[in-house]
Amino acid sequence: MTTVAEQIGALLGQLGAGHCFGVVGSGNFHVTNALRSAGVPFTAARHEGGASTMADAYARMSDSVALVSLHQGCGLTNAATGIGEAAKSDSPVLVLAAEASRGAVHSNFAMDQAGFATSLGAAAHRVHTPETAIADVMRAYRTALRQRTTVVLNLPLDVQAAPAVGSIAGLHVEPARTQRPDPRSLTEFVELLEASERPVFIAGRGGRGAKSEITALAQQSGALLATSAVAKGLFNDDPYNLGISGGFSAPLTAELITDADLIVAFGTALNMWTMRGGKLIGADTKIVQIDVNDAAIGAHRPVDVGVVADAGATATDAMAALSTRQPPRYRTADIAKRIATGARWDQTETEDLSVPGQLVDPREVSKRLNELLPTERVVAIDSGNFMGYPSQYLDVPDEFGFCFTQAFQSIGLGLYTAIGAAFAQPGRLPVLGTGDGGFLMSIQELETAVRYRIPLVVLVYNDAAYGAEVHHFTGDTMDNVVFPDTDIAAIARGFGADGITVREVADLAPMREWLDSSPTAPLVIDAKIANDGGAWWLAEAFQGH
Repeated sequence: MTTVAEQIGALLGQLGAGHCFGVVGSGNFHVTNALRSAGVPFTAARHEGGASTMADAYARMSDSVALVSLHQGCGLTNAATGIGEAAKSDSPVLVLAAEASRGAVHSNFAMDQAGFATSLGAAAHRVHTPETAIADVMRAYRTALRQRTTVVLNLPLDVQAAPAVGSIAGLHVEPARTQRPDPRSLTEFVELLEASERPVFIAGRGGRGAKSEITALAQQSGALLATSAVAKGLFNDDPYNLGISGGFSAPLTAELITDADLIVAFGTALNMWTMRGGKLIGADTKIVQIDVNDAAIGAHRPVDVGVVADAGATATDAMAALSTRQPPRYRTADIAKRIATGARWDQTETEDLSVPGQLVDPREVSKRLNELLPTERVVAIDSGNFMGYPSQYLDVPDEFGFCFTQAFQSIGLGLYTAIGAAFAQPGRLPVLGTGDGGFLMSIQELETAVRYRIPLVVLVYNDAAYGAEVHHFTGDTMDNVVFPDTDIAAIARGFGADGITVREVADLAPMREWLDSSPTAPLVIDAKIANDGGAWWLAEAFQGH
């Protein structure tokens, strides 16, 4: 007899689910084994919160639907922060959440799982009966894939155990159709573009699949290119690429964006982070926002033209509508030279804050690590005062080389993110930038990286504190956010990883030997960092709380 649990696993494998992460308990034991039998790779995490963020990172870096497998009740609640992060980030993640049997109101595991999922911003679905199981799973998977959203699919235990009904033969789900712009909004966009002198295109998550089209339109229309943080690396090959727009921006990038007379947002929300609370928008700057989600248009600030359409289709149609002879606008030789020599933070002169033999400047250790690492890498970022350093000083090869799980602004997601990204991009060296607080909060998953033989580089910016709070709440007692120094390298070695302590840049020397050894275990770098007085982006960040 084939059970519904086995049928669900086989169907999801047939539909093309990319990878499953989870913690196995009694409620999800059979469905997880069924997924593995169907060819879906499974990674056993040490905590459900780790599993859900790993899946989020995998979905972002592979551009495919990722799965999470959870026990009923407490397994779902443990995964909450990762599910919330994925939902806020429009990640195509399907959470398979076992659920207490229908009517089992006195079960210790019983709870309103649908209401809980909805409160996190995820779409709540359920496999209602054996007779509807195939349709219920198809609907949930289709929602995750086509709407690029996070779905919690609740699987009641009694339904899972029941005999399967119906056949899954030949079932599949097609991606969503490309949405083209309507003629009126396209015309308004093109008119603003032709009237502009200094246009800047900013692409976000919704622009990541339209690199060639957006770049071609920028070249035709004379626009500079930039990205939100989540799309870093998208325009690396273009000489008019400004890098990240927002709080992380180098001074020249901020200057050129602020001087723009037209900003065109391709699949980005233009929120307080990307626009520095509006400071990067000039007084007379026109704004065009392009997004497949109608509700996203103007959600964070008024726009002059909203285009509800696919980013690539809009760029393609705009190229066809533009007059054939366009002036260079912002793409001049002088601007290209300025970008080549000043659009990066490592091209911006800063004071070295290092205390020789004791503490290293976070910028200097980041720059040296960037020099040592191979080009083919995937960089993950945890949250905290330090986060601008790895985000801006560590290069990535393209948009699939940077994983930025920051929508919920939770610390402690970085290690999970790095592991999920490593499985999505197995040909690249995974690298994590994290603080001591976030790393210690999630350190159980270091064992997962060791167990799966992941050669993960972890740079811990260790200031023995929750640095963001230390630098923000000046004048207050810091007893609750400052800690004794922790030997993180020694702890890492206890997990089976390699660990080194860095108090000056020269202490990174062992990395060369590690890189040359074809490593199969993580390397944790405990960098004792100097006080930066609060990172350059921090004050603006706290304004949004």
